[in-house]
Parts: sequence; structure tokens; C-alpha cells
Amino acid sequence: MATRSVATVFGGSGFIGRYLVKRLAAAGHVVRVAVRDPEAARFLKPMGAVGQIVPLYAALTEEASVARAVAEADLVVNLVGILAEHRPGDFNAVHAEGAGRIARLAREAGVSRLLHVSAIGADPGSPSLYAASKGRGEALVRAAFAGAVILRPSIVFGPEDAFFNRFASLAALLPIMPVISGTTRFQPVYVGDVADAAMAALTRPEAQGRVFELGGPRVWSFRELLAWILLITQRNRRLVEIPPALAQLQARICEYLPGKPLTRDQLLLLAQDNVVAPGAAGLAELGIVPTPVEMVVPAYLARYRPGGGRRPDPALPA
Repeated sequence: MATRSVATVFGGSGFIGRYLVKRLAAAGHVVRVAVRDPEAARFLKPMGAVGQIVPLYAALTEEASVARAVAEADLVVNLVGILAEHRPGDFNAVHAEGAGRIARLAREAGVSRLLHVSAIGADPGSPSLYAASKGRGEALVRAAFAGAVILRPSIVFGPEDAFFNRFASLAALLPIMPVISGTTRFQPVYVGDVADAAMAALTRPEAQGRVFELGGPRVWSFRELLAWILLITQRNRRLVEIPPALAQLQARICEYLPGKPLTRDQLLLLAQDNVVAPGAAGLAELGIVPTPVEMVVPAYLARYRPGGGRRPDPALPA
């Protein structure tokens, strides 16, 4: 009797992870969801048959737990990422050393396919600690597992996202909408498209060893995105440009707040465009038609409107 393929997904209970785990289960894989808190990943279990989705403790800093997670796996996916450091060195420990450890142990375990999710802008020479650590992580993954596929998404949107939801929440609370680096360009990509890209990258032989940059069909400036969020949420707020010196001061203060809503490192990221590089392989090469922001986001931002979304959407036809 044939044994079902095993797929290990590090960070599988996160935003992108829940979409990918569902697809892997539908494709017939036994899915190990390798996370620091297996109890918090139990919500994924109904996405598969009984016993098909298995939350498993794994910390990227612990060699033994990573080795156990990849043992006898056929596919391994690394989705783990952080947006702010709790202590100095966290970016390097997670994005670089942790990614390299997964790749090395996956190779030693005989894993056939490895997918590493990085980010547009990953560059070891970046002034941003986040982007630099992502760049080092890609290099370590490539050195340890030559056939690894690397995906670099722009900002990812979907009902659970931390981008559109965050700014829609601010629009409901603040009398103005602050704008930092308003001319910076983004190419938002739908989380379902990212998950589909991951599945394609894991199954297409021609994808092995390649890098794909994932972006949606439209490039927006940060200011355009904020103005559109105000329109969709029916909030009449003035967009106010924040001078760089004031933004730096705000970031310093925010670094001491729970969740670190803004950091100085994030300001460095905001100063750089976050779009697919000219000529880069992307969704099209993986057979995926990108989903527009306008098709998905209004439905889940409706709850931020006055009255909780009972008014009609002004951006859609009646």
C-alpha cells in the first residue's frame, strides 16, 4: 500500500500558511504544520481529513525540532517571517539562520522539493535589517539546497491581512490619515494567488532552482492606496504628509509600544519601491492570472465603514 506524500509547512498557521495548508491537503498530502504553538494551529485541522493535518512543535533556532519536522517529508515550505525584532538579532536568527537551517536539514533528510518564501527587496546589502536578513536567508537556502524555489511577494492582501485592515482601522479611529513616503510604489498580490504560486512551484519541474517575484496586476503609490482605502471605508479623512524627521520620532516611540506598530527599520523599507523587477519571472510563468485588489478588498473592509458596512459600496456599481 502506497504511503501518502508528507508536506511540512513551517509557519503554516500564519496568513499565507492557512491558504497553502488547505491546498496541500486538497492535493492529498499529509501536512505537518511546524509552528512554535501547535495548539494555536488546531484551527487548520478541519481543512483536511481526520489525521491529515498535524500541528507540530518546531522552533527555527532548535536543530532537533527542525530535523524532526522535516524527517521523511517529501516537500518542505518555509513561510516564517517577522516584521519587527523583539530583541536585536531576531531578523538574522529567523530570516537567515533559521531559513538556512531548514534548507540544510531538508537536504540531509532527502527532501525532494523545498520552497522558501522571501520578499521583494531582499538584499544582503540593504540598509534595512529586515531586507538584509531576507537576502542572507536566500543565499543560505540556495547554498544548502540548490533546487530550492524562492518566492518574493510584494505586500500580500486578503481578509486576514495586516495591511489593508490596519489602515482601514486607522481611518476609523483617526481624524486624519497620516502618509509616510507617499510616493513609494507597491504591487499588492492576493494571498490566494501566492498560495497557488506555491503549489505550482512545488509541482512544476521547470520551477526548481528559480526565483519568482509575485505582484498583482496594478502598481499603486502608497498615497493612492490610502486614498482608495478611505473611499472604500467611506471615511472623509484628509491625507497628511508626515515629514521624515517627525516619522523618525514616531517610529522611535512606537518601538516601545506593544506590537511595535512602526519601527525605524520599516521606515527604511517604506523608502524603497516594492514592485516586481523588470524581466523577473512571476505569476504568469507559474500559470496564474493575478487577482486585482478591487475584486477582493472591498468585501472585507466593509466592516470599517460607519454603521458597520450596511451602506452600499461607492466604488462598485449599484
